[in-house]
Amino acid sequence: MTFVGFLILLIVAALCGSIGAGLAGYTNKGCFTSIILGLIGALIGTWLSRTLHIPDFLYLQRIPVFWSIAGSAVFVAVLHLIGGSRAKK
Repeated sequence: MTFVGFLILLIVAALCGSIGAGLAGYTNKGCFTSIILGLIGALIGTWLSRTLHIPDFLYLQRIPVFWSIAGSAVFVAVLHLIGGSRAKK
C-alpha cells in the first residue's frame, strides 16, 4: 500500500467513524477517535454482515462503508450502555 493509499484509508475510516458516532449520538470526538471508530466499526460491521448473511457493498479503499458506519454506531451505542453517555445534547 502506498502512502497516498494509506492516507485515503485513514480519511475513509475517519468519515465512517464520524458518521457512525453521530448516528449513535456521540458528538465529543476528534479526528483520531473518528479513525479508530471507523476501523473498529469496519471490523464489527463486517462481522455483523457475515453473521446475518447480508452482502457487503460500497467499498472505498477496501473498507465496507455502509457496514463501517453501522458497526461504528453499534460500537458507540455499546460504549454508552457500558460507560454511560458522555454525549453533548
